[in-house]
Amino acid sequence: MRLRFAKRSSTRAGLLVLAFAAAALLAVVSLSANSHPLALAGLALTIALAGVVAGFLIVTERRRHEAAERVLTSEARFLESLVETMGSIAGGPEVLERTRQEAERLFEARVLLLEPGERPRQAPAENAIVIPLRAHDEEIGALRLTRQRPFDRDDVVRATVLADFAAREHENAQLLGDARVREAERSRLSDQLITAEQDERRRLANELHDGAVQSLSGVALMLDAGLNSIEEGRGQEAQEIIGRALERHRATIGQLRSLSFNLEPVVLRDQGFAPAVRALTDQIELAHNVRVEVDVEAAEQLADKTQAAIYQIIREALDQAVHRGPQTLSVTMRQTPDGGIETAIADDAPGERRRRSLEELEERARTLNGVLTVDQGEDAGTTVRLVLPPYASSR
Repeated sequence: MRLRFAKRSSTRAGLLVLAFAAAALLAVVSLSANSHPLALAGLALTIALAGVVAGFLIVTERRRHEAAERVLTSEARFLESLVETMGSIAGGPEVLERTRQEAERLFEARVLLLEPGERPRQAPAENAIVIPLRAHDEEIGALRLTRQRPFDRDDVVRATVLADFAAREHENAQLLGDARVREAERSRLSDQLITAEQDERRRLANELHDGAVQSLSGVALMLDAGLNSIEEGRGQEAQEIIGRALERHRATIGQLRSLSFNLEPVVLRDQGFAPAVRALTDQIELAHNVRVEVDVEAAEQLADKTQAAIYQIIREALDQAVHRGPQTLSVTMRQTPDGGIETAIADDAPGERRRRSLEELEERARTLNGVLTVDQGEDAGTTVRLVLPPYASSR
């Protein structure tokens, strides 16, 4: 419309200028021919045409300004609507659906939300445009706009701006959702860690009270009895009592050394994971007369804290297994196809593991973001599997 208006104005202005030039030329020629009446007529016509040209230019310029003002007003209103649309899309749920609804309002068109790569066939007389929604050069969908009047270049530019904004908001919404999930998971794991620490403190307190403290109390009573026998002159009896107290004292020292080793074995800190597991299985072989196979070289990919946590899981799983009387045990670790680490503790003992003991192992596994499963054999045997995700293997 603006182009047609400009063409008509230019044509009319050109005709008026030509008429003005012809009148001026007539006046000049008449003066040269000493034809004063004709010269006066030409001069009057020139002045009249000059006034007409000036008036026409004034009116034309005014109309052009009015047309430009209307265009600018329309652009401003559209920009205001676009800003309101972006505000309604930003931070809201279902970003793409909200974008589709707002595009219908902005462009007064029917808008469809297409799947990535979907491009419906356009009818011969259909006015339609497809604007892809891209995030990091990856198409996440597309908007298909159709209406009765054609879409011009400005419509395409505006729709593209809206689509780019919607794609960024969609990506931001996904990142925010992922962050909330990770935060909830972090909070859950933190609670589980605190619970596990409390359970571990309670277990250690019970083990010390029921084991070392009771034994030392017995040693103290036996020493009192030995002193009393010495005072009464029963030397042989005192010697026997003190001998038994010495044996119990040595046994208590062994219990405390075993407890200290289980908490943090020195070999784990000084020599590494594989020697620590082998030292643990050697003790089990001697104490329970079982055969233990060990293959844990894959643990070298894990961080030190992860190795310490897996060591405690292996220790507890083996301790639970030996109480059911197995003949053979095995501890193996391997890398999974996706880059994770799988730990398997297997035994051939009859019977099932207690649910409570398995829950403790599952709790420890969750602190590592791992998955712990238990496979029971049909006749006998149990395999405890712990699978860590791929990122757990990065130091």
